Order: sequence, then structure tokens, then C-alpha cells
Amino acid sequence: MPEKATLSEAQEIIQDNLDYTLFSWSKQKGIAPIAVRHAEGVYLYDYDGKRYLDFSSGLINVNIGHGNQRVTDAVVRQMQEVCYVTPSCVTRARGELGKRLAEITPGNLKKTLFTVCGATAIENAVKLARLYTGRHKIIARYRAFHGSSYGAMTAGGDPRKLPADAQQAPNFVHVEDPYCYRCPWGKEITSCSRECVSHIERVIEFEGPENVAAILMEGESGSSGCIKYPPDYLQKVRALCDKYGILLIADEVMSGFGRTGKWFASELHGIVPDMIATAKGITAGYLPLGALIVTDKIADHFNDRVLWLGLTYSAHPVACAAGVEVLKIYEDENLIENCAEMGRYVEKRVAELRKIHPCIGDFRNTGLLGCLELVKNRTTKEPMAPFNAKPEEMAVMNQVAGKLKQLGMYAFVRWNYVFIAPPLSITRDQIDEGLAIISEALRIADAQVND
Repeated sequence: MPEKATLSEAQEIIQDNLDYTLFSWSKQKGIAPIAVRHAEGVYLYDYDGKRYLDFSSGLINVNIGHGNQRVTDAVVRQMQEVCYVTPSCVTRARGELGKRLAEITPGNLKKTLFTVCGATAIENAVKLARLYTGRHKIIARYRAFHGSSYGAMTAGGDPRKLPADAQQAPNFVHVEDPYCYRCPWGKEITSCSRECVSHIERVIEFEGPENVAAILMEGESGSSGCIKYPPDYLQKVRALCDKYGILLIADEVMSGFGRTGKWFASELHGIVPDMIATAKGITAGYLPLGALIVTDKIADHFNDRVLWLGLTYSAHPVACAAGVEVLKIYEDENLIENCAEMGRYVEKRVAELRKIHPCIGDFRNTGLLGCLELVKNRTTKEPMAPFNAKPEEMAVMNQVAGKLKQLGMYAFVRWNYVFIAPPLSITRDQIDEGLAIISEALRIADAQVND
């Protein structure tokens, strides 16, 4: 009998993962993951030596690029000293990271509760808002994603929550988005009366201002399509919060730590929120860590009151050590300045692509947090795939995504969006390389345009 064929190392790794692990946000059959052997800078490498340009920074979190051994060294040093202590103990790394966050956050946001991820930062922000105000309702946007735990999932309007819990967590109220490309009120940004803001005030009045603990807003929109706020939108929302005694929570999980060309997107909008919930870029994805940063006023409220919040892995010393080193890397390598410069370059190059590809309906970008919105018709704005598209409605976009992968790009493609959010360390040449790949893949979508 012939010998049984042996699997290659890559095939064996992939098969073990398929046989013994579950994959997020995906049916479990028919997927073809990349077996990543190593990663460096803006590139991933598989076991066959194929190189992939990571044009989405993992899940828009590997801000400093892959494989920076400074973080490895910092983590090893911490583990040689102490790997874990309970949150009632303290370490140098915890205090150093908290102090550094107080220095880079806007206004009087000075104290941090460390969590394990973005979702737990949001969960604790919601709890803290209710404890502090004695109110219970949270207002948030439909086209936002705040995490996949139950409370955070309900706070967001992302439809991925719908199959898991039809009832959802109570006391979350959703409002329409300032989606200027597809304005719910049919207005133009240059002449509208900010109906998107007056809408929020009406909802506050309907729900009873005395019941609303907080308004939760992304610092800058991310996976919902990088929806750009009108220039004064968050300032007007801040004013509403002040008028009615409501807290403003900024979800800077994705938009924080240089992603928008500033430490935090709140700075771009000229506001100081009452809380910042963040994660991702705090360690650039090297280790799981989240943070809830609050004002002195909120922190002082609990000087003589119990803070009913806690996590086993809060302020994990190894994760905090990674965070301390990552913040140093942002500064030492001028990554935030590079993000702003490269963001402007991306915008210039995409403007050129729009002349070539009729499928590009809109491009929304802040720093290096952007996405192409693909349409079948620029006049009608018919999307290449609809919001919350069913599998059969994703045929064209799946072909686009498959072409990107074939050409050596790891990218985030969702509905009719192709995201452009590479590591902040990216160069002009690497941007050119990535946009050339995207341009090639967009030919597939161009063929569906019916202008």
C-alpha cells in the first residue's frame, strides 16, 4: 500500500487550529486562515515564506508594528521580578503606567482603573457612570461597536449582537449617527442645522434627563465605517452633557494612542470627556490590557465610598510593563507624528485612486484610521454590499478580500468597506505598495459599477 501523504508543517498547524479551536465572527467550515510564522514591522510571514503587508495593524491595534524586541525585553524583565500580584498590591509598572497616562490624556483625566481589554474598559465605564450619578440609562450610537461582552455589545449598535441576545442588556438607548455620506435627515454638512445633535437632545428629553447617566461616543468611528463626525459634533454633545448633568464617555479603544495623529482623538475635537475607555494601542496588542481613565472629580467621589469594581487581572504587572515600554516607543520613534504625515499621504493617494476606480464612493480617514466605502453607483450610492449583509450579498466583497490576500495583503474587509489602518510606523513606499494591491483588487468591484 502507498504511504500516507504527510502534511506540511503549515498544513498541520492550520489543521490543528481548525480541529481544536473556534474562530470569532465566522462559520467554522470553509475558512482558510494564514499560518503566521513570524512578523516584523508592517509584514506577516507564513510558513511558506509568503509575505503579507498588514494594512489593518492586526485588528487596528498593532500600532508600533510587529516584532519590536524592546517590548519583549521589558516583559521578560518584569517576569523575572514578579509575574502576578493581586490588584490590592502594587508594582512599579502599574504606577509608572498610570502616571504616564495622566500626562498624555487631555484635561484633568488623572486616574486609571486597569482592565484586561476594551470590552471590560467599557463595562466598567458603564458601571462607574451609574455608581457616580445614581442614574441608569446610557445613550449610544447605532453605528458603533464597543466590545463583545454583553453590556458592551448592547451599548454598541453593531448587528453582531442580535443573534446572541434578542432582549439585550437593559437601559441602553440608541441614537442615529452623524453619517454625512448617508445622512439620515437628507442634509448636507455645509448647510444642515446639526439635526444629528438636536436628535440626541430630543432623546434625552424623551428618556428623562434625570435618568441618563452617560452618553457613550467613540473618539473616532472605527469598524462601523470610520464615519466622520461633523467638526463641531462632539463639542455640541459635550455641551448637552454639561447642560443635563450627564457624563461623557469617550471610547478610545481603537482611536487612542496615536491612531488619529494625536494621543487621543478627543484632542482633535477639542473636548475633554469625563472618562476615556481604551485598550488596543496601550500595548500595541503585544499583551492584553485595557484602561478606564477618569477625571479627578470622579475619582475623588470614591475617596470615602466603595468603588464596586474589580478584576482578577486588573493592573497585571507584565501587561503594565509592556504598556510602559510601548508608550516610550511611540515617542522615541516619533510614531504619532509619522501617523499624521502618512495619513495625509494616504489621503492624497486615495484621491488619485478615486479617479481610476468608479467603485470608490467615499473615503473617510483620520490619521491612519480610514476606510473605502465601495458602491455600485456613485449617484445613488447603492452599496457594493448592504449594512449587515447576508453571506450571499457579500459575493463581490469576498472576491475583493480574496484578491487582496492572494496579492499579499492582510486587510480588514467588512460589508462594503475596505479599511486602511496600517501600523503607525509605515513608510511612503509601503503605503504605495499597499495601495497598488488595493487598486488591483478594486478592479473586481469596478466591474459591478452601473453608473
